[in-house]
Amino acid sequence: MAPSKTKHANQACVIPGGFTVLSLQFSTDSVAQHKMCVKEHRVRAEKITQRPLDRTLFVLNIPPYCSEGIIKELFSQFGPVQSVELREKPGSFEHSGPKLAKYFTPAQKQGFRVGYIVFQKAISITAVKSHPHDVPLVVSTEQRPVWTGLQKWINQYKQSFAQPDKLQEAVDTFMQDYDKRKEEEAERQKEEAEEQLEDEEGWVKVTRGKSGTKARPHSEVSNQKALQKESRKRKRKELMNFYTWQHRNTQKEYIAELRKKFEEDKQRIALLRAQRKFRPY
Repeated sequence: MAPSKTKHANQACVIPGGFTVLSLQFSTDSVAQHKMCVKEHRVRAEKITQRPLDRTLFVLNIPPYCSEGIIKELFSQFGPVQSVELREKPGSFEHSGPKLAKYFTPAQKQGFRVGYIVFQKAISITAVKSHPHDVPLVVSTEQRPVWTGLQKWINQYKQSFAQPDKLQEAVDTFMQDYDKRKEEEAERQKEEAEEQLEDEEGWVKVTRGKSGTKARPHSEVSNQKALQKESRKRKRKELMNFYTWQHRNTQKEYIAELRKKFEEDKQRIALLRAQRKFRPY
């Protein structure tokens, strides 16, 4: 019976819902253990490259003392980790723009969170799911100490002061990214404006070039795009109220319809009045 118990103890613990239970221990001399639930992330509706279906691990019940760096170090034993994302609750990936430095972001709530771990290889997911539940993952080691209590508060207080050189480096990096995004946006708007020079009827506008150069029409590719756009619009709907005489005829028809309705209403009111007249015999 002893070998069977040992064999059973070295197996992974899978609970209903497809989650695998992993034991977490703060240090080697700690008695208490914490339990995390992991599962392969498979959301078909979420087709994004930040969370590939075959390399993303979904983790529940991550304790507050585990940061993204600690989680990355803990799960690196199963394979190279590409990225770690911690959230307060599960949800789809949000493109929140450029990542800001810690100087410009508000302090996050300290509580139990969920995480999305992206490995570089799909085999790492299998290694995590087959990890024995009785072999805990140690958070704080001699090579990677995690401060708690008074020492943690002292370190947080020291880190709350921004060093001028690091702050200036963060500001310069942000402004460089901002200028780059603005240049890309201006280039994209310029390309869209050039495409809009061709009107809806497919005519090609001759644009004025720089000083000393002659005006020239668009290229053959632009002409083909204009023809294709014209054919699509003709298939969708007929062009109405484009010429002046069409607009004038539409107004005449509208006025005639109003007059017709007015005469019909007059006849209807006269009929109602005649029916209400008192006739004793």
